[in-house]
Amino acid sequence: MENRKPTDILLVEDNADHAALTMRTLRDGNVLNQIFWVKDGQEAVDFLEHRGQYGGPVPPPRPGLILLDIRLPKLDGHEVLRHIKSTQAFRAIPVVMLTTSERDDEITACYEAGANSYVSKPVKFTEFVETIKSLKVYWVMVNHLPDPTLSRPSGAVEPARS
Repeated sequence: MENRKPTDILLVEDNADHAALTMRTLRDGNVLNQIFWVKDGQEAVDFLEHRGQYGGPVPPPRPGLILLDIRLPKLDGHEVLRHIKSTQAFRAIPVVMLTTSERDDEITACYEAGANSYVSKPVKFTEFVETIKSLKVYWVMVNHLPDPTLSRPSGAVEPARS
C-alpha cells in the first residue's frame, strides 16, 4: 500500500511525550507527510488563521488532516473543533479527535460538532504505537483526503445529495 498524495498534518497535543511518540510512529511508518505540532488550542487556531507567530510573510500550509486532543490549555479541543467546522475555509479538513477520554458524552459532543473520527489514546506504550499505526494506515494510505489547497468560495452552493 503506497502513501497517497502527501498532505500536511496538524497535530494539536499539549503532552510533549505523546506528540513525540505520535510523530515518531508516523515517520517510522514511512509517512511522507509534513507534520506540524502545536501545543495548545489557541496556537492551533493561530496556525490555521495565520495569526501571531504564524502570520509572517510565508504562512504555514493549510493542513489536510488534523489530529486534535481534547484536554488542551487556552482553548480546549471542543472549542477548536467548533472553530474549524464553523469556518468555511476549514470545514472540509478532516479532524480526528485523539484523546485519553472515553466518556460517552465527550464522544457524542465531538461527533455532533463535526469530528470525523474519535480515537482513544491507550495508556500502554505498545497499544499507543499500534493505534497511531492504524490511524496512519487509514487516514494517510487508504482514505482519500480533500486537497487542502482547494476550498469552495463563501456563498458556494452545497451539492445536492442523492
